[in-house]
Amino acid sequence: MTAKTFSVAGVSTFNGVTKVRFANDFVSRIKILDKNQHTDVELIELGAELSKEDVCKVLVAHPKFQSEAAQTAIAEYLTRNVKTVKAPKAVKTVKPEGKKTKLEQDIQAACEASKQKINLDEIEEALF
Repeated sequence: MTAKTFSVAGVSTFNGVTKVRFANDFVSRIKILDKNQHTDVELIELGAELSKEDVCKVLVAHPKFQSEAAQTAIAEYLTRNVKTVKAPKAVKTVKPEGKKTKLEQDIQAACEASKQKINLDEIEEALF
């Protein structure tokens, strides 16, 4: 996994295969995918610069990417490219009310940027 960060991400289908797409410029990425005859293009602006792993965590919980094809593409990307898999925690840790981790703040910023409100507790349950 590289240390690059991205501000635009989503999925598209090319020759019947749906994959996760990353970019930093929304308009340019749409043009390139359209030019190369991709279908079912769904991209969002994340509102923050995120790593590919963090982008996938946002996409997996985002309402626009709940289709079977999108969820499968995200899961396949994570399976093939994320080297460290965190084991689920047996005991849920309690954090002070109102305090958010950096990842939670990034996810919330991405959701607000795409005009979608997502409950961060639901994201944590979906990821772990």
